[in-house]
Amino acid sequence: MSEASSANQTRPPENTFTHKRALRSGFAAAVGTTIEWYDFYIYATAAAIVFPQVFFPDADHAIGVVASFATYAVAFFFRPLGGIIFGHIGDKFGRKPALTITLIIMGVATVAVGLVPGYASIGIAAPILLIVLRVLQGLAVGGEWGGASLIAVESAPPKFKTFYGGFTQLGNPLGALLATGAFWALASMGEDAFLSWGWRVPFLASIVLIGVGFWVRFRVEETPVFDDASRPRFRSTPLKIAVVENWPVLLMAVGTVAIASGGYYIATTYVQSYATGPEVGLAATVILGAMTVASFLEAIVTLPLALLGDKLSPKITMYIGVASSFVVMIPLVMALEAHSTLWIYILVSAVRIAMSATWAPLSALMTHMFKPEGRYTSISLGYGVGAAIFGGLSPLAASSLYAATGNIWSVIGLFGVLSVIAWVSTMLAPQYQDDIDEETSAPVSSSATA
Repeated sequence: MSEASSANQTRPPENTFTHKRALRSGFAAAVGTTIEWYDFYIYATAAAIVFPQVFFPDADHAIGVVASFATYAVAFFFRPLGGIIFGHIGDKFGRKPALTITLIIMGVATVAVGLVPGYASIGIAAPILLIVLRVLQGLAVGGEWGGASLIAVESAPPKFKTFYGGFTQLGNPLGALLATGAFWALASMGEDAFLSWGWRVPFLASIVLIGVGFWVRFRVEETPVFDDASRPRFRSTPLKIAVVENWPVLLMAVGTVAIASGGYYIATTYVQSYATGPEVGLAATVILGAMTVASFLEAIVTLPLALLGDKLSPKITMYIGVASSFVVMIPLVMALEAHSTLWIYILVSAVRIAMSATWAPLSALMTHMFKPEGRYTSISLGYGVGAAIFGGLSPLAASSLYAATGNIWSVIGLFGVLSVIAWVSTMLAPQYQDDIDEETSAPVSSSATA
């Protein structure tokens, strides 16, 4: 029997890729990423509006914000290591066990943040404990996003890869909605009570969400692509494949997330800090309310934009998002400085909707940058390094730029640089028809992806 015939006999039947299976996998991806992004965003929100007072009370406000964002940034630099560790598990033993472990680690670390005493109680040990817990969060998120993307995209029918990949991306706005909504509600309780104990409630409450997520993840099936026995190197050395064989594409993957990660955190985390700081002086309830509404709208448009990615191509959708998000950031800054509550709500939502067009197609776009062999490691490493460089440093760079120049337009300039990097990286990235519904693994023509 020929090698081709043998391979074809080991391929799962075509009906492996059903919408029912894809919907179940997409739901599992969405639930898990919602919980993990909720955990991540409550830390980001607390770093912007709480931690400067609770953990760095003796510092000048601007220095306290920089210090808080430094603890926030630590997690991003452990994402690549998390991608390597859990990517190896996901490529060797399956996507499902890797994702279960990441969820548990993230949950334990997040609940523990809510239990850390303030600087007034234990001194320098408080921010040190924060850093340790952020390291654990970073490791978990480093392995989460890539695996959730693969669970959704690898289980989807051929013409709906971007749509079902959008379920993974749905976790971002839903997690942000839960996080900012929780802080918005608690911020109205009074500043003293909020800074004393109220901010801890969202962290402690995550234990309930983790239990739900664990139950959902435990019931999901392994992806057909991982189970395909016709892939002879599928369980070989994932890190070698990612770093040695895939390194040019890995660099493109890193650049692709410049806006989806770095720009996103400027538009959310840094904007919250800038708006509530002495520079603008808005009440926290105003900007948190705007962010909550924006997260709700972002959740609504994510799947339609992902479906648009199947109709136009993930790349074209990404281009639309990169360009429009930069354009809308300019009037948003003007609205913040004018204290125009109505326009703040409108433009915060407009920026987040525009950025959804960079976020919605990202799972499918990055999944198909790599062949299935070593894919979990490759996609996690590419996303993790990109998130470390752009997502981790962007709020810190933005706050440092403003502290040095006193000019908010320097931050908009940084956003523009990230936009160019994302556009060029997306343009250069290959796209493979590489799932087991296809007979070959070859790049799609440039006309189909440009």
